[in-house]
Amino acid sequence: MINVNEYFEGAVKSLAYTTPQGRSTIGVIEPGEYEFGTSSHETMTVIEGSLEAQLPGQDKWQTFTGGQTFEIEANTSFKVKTEVQSSYLCTYR
Repeated sequence: MINVNEYFEGAVKSLAYTTPQGRSTIGVIEPGEYEFGTSSHETMTVIEGSLEAQLPGQDKWQTFTGGQTFEIEANTSFKVKTEVQSSYLCTYR
């Protein structure tokens, strides 16, 4: 079953699905800055565009572009921002 998720008044949308490898979401982020909380470990891969991420415990923002990945531990929060519409794949474990 595919589930549709919408956050920040529709500025972030994703499709959630499950494969034999586990749970994943694939989504699109409109330009802006957003803060997300995690309930499980997440690996986020930028597909297109560019995301800047402020990861837990860090003051500096890091830029990730197409094909690059970052990880976030469970039960934390992180910020992302982008100046262009960007897409991502997020896997959970």
